[in-house]
Amino acid sequence: MKVITRFAPSPTGHLHIGGGRTAIFCWLLARHFGGEFRLRIEDTDTERSKQEYTDSILASMKWLGLDWDDELIYQSQREDIYNSYVEKLIETGHAYYCECTVEEVEAMREVARAKGEKPRYNGRCRERNLDDGEGRVVRLKIPTEGKIIFNDMVKGHIAVDVNELDDMVLRRADGMPTYNMAVVVDDHEMGVTHVVRGDDHVSNTPKQILIYQALGIELPTFGHVPMILGPDRQKLSKRHGARAVIEYEEDGLLPQALVNYLVRLGWSHGDQEIFSLQELVKAFDGSSLNSSPAAFDTDKLQWLNSYYLKNTPLNDAIQLIAPFMQKLGITPQTEKLALVLPIYQERASNLNDLAQQILPYFKDASSLEMDEKALKSLDDQGKEQIKNILPLLQEAEFTLENIEQCIHSYVESSGVKFKLVGTPLRSALIGIAGGPSVHAIIYALGKPEALARLERALTL
Repeated sequence: MKVITRFAPSPTGHLHIGGGRTAIFCWLLARHFGGEFRLRIEDTDTERSKQEYTDSILASMKWLGLDWDDELIYQSQREDIYNSYVEKLIETGHAYYCECTVEEVEAMREVARAKGEKPRYNGRCRERNLDDGEGRVVRLKIPTEGKIIFNDMVKGHIAVDVNELDDMVLRRADGMPTYNMAVVVDDHEMGVTHVVRGDDHVSNTPKQILIYQALGIELPTFGHVPMILGPDRQKLSKRHGARAVIEYEEDGLLPQALVNYLVRLGWSHGDQEIFSLQELVKAFDGSSLNSSPAAFDTDKLQWLNSYYLKNTPLNDAIQLIAPFMQKLGITPQTEKLALVLPIYQERASNLNDLAQQILPYFKDASSLEMDEKALKSLDDQGKEQIKNILPLLQEAEFTLENIEQCIHSYVESSGVKFKLVGTPLRSALIGIAGGPSVHAIIYALGKPEALARLERALTL
């Protein structure tokens, strides 16, 4: 059997990290078994669905590296297909027309509540054999007794008594199918074998199974993954990091870091924490999915991103950082980036942070800004050290080794502690008192610019 999975977002907002994690699980399961991963846009909510959100979701999927197979499906274009299945259910006696109003159905539920029973539609139109008519919906005629039983990939054995359910609406009075009807038809038509989704859909699964059974079509395997919680074990919110995938991209996270992190939120493979995409595909077979909710840890995500950023090949890092430099108003030269990035890749947590750290290298001496600590270090003593070392640098051949030797020799011969030399030099060069090694900074700036910055510092 070919494994076919699907991800079915609604374009009522950007792709959030919970949906992103579900998409990753579905994609990995399909790729592990050499199957297909399908994408469906559930855009039947015409008031809230927007093209800009569809575009954003597709862009986020591509950024995460989640390619899909076959054509992209839009539910809004499939009304005739859904109705053909509804008509089949009516013809076979598994569905019927109902003329009860919303108010009447709510009154039935109130009566049931008053008796301490499950609030539900009481089946008034079930045996009336009504025909189609204005204002009439179509309902599924569910069994009067028995249980709906299925084995969930994550939660295990689940059984629901049919008395917990009622004759659900399959098609509304306006002719549009309900969510559960459309999902069953789509998953069947797309050949979906495994439905992996959030556990907020557990309550929908028995209803959908009843529709599958009424249509006489094969059930897929269901798997419901728990939600992601905040560190305080409460529902994930903005303050915890519940943001859209596109926001993490704009913050300068690397997609492989976010994929790695989200997969580990609810799945394990021994004690391994860091996975390449190829390793994830090889290891992820749908087992080892945790049935308990995972807690989102922003610090761990940043740590993981730092790891990936540090290990990004230089040519790739140059391509990645360029857009973030452009957002700062800088069009960086590739040659200078090649000199500067190796100094800072290990120090940055994301591309935005990295761009800010290397920004001083792309300004000229006259426009270099200095923070408070840097200015404080350029006191009379600090300037004296710069004044003494400047002639030595002017005469030195500008190789990394020569610059390091020049500074080292000065410190040795003068008897001054390196900190009293390094801090004012660094402040004069990049406007920050702390940072990477001074000789690396000088070499990355180049001789003319480095000397210009040191000379400027003497005038402050």
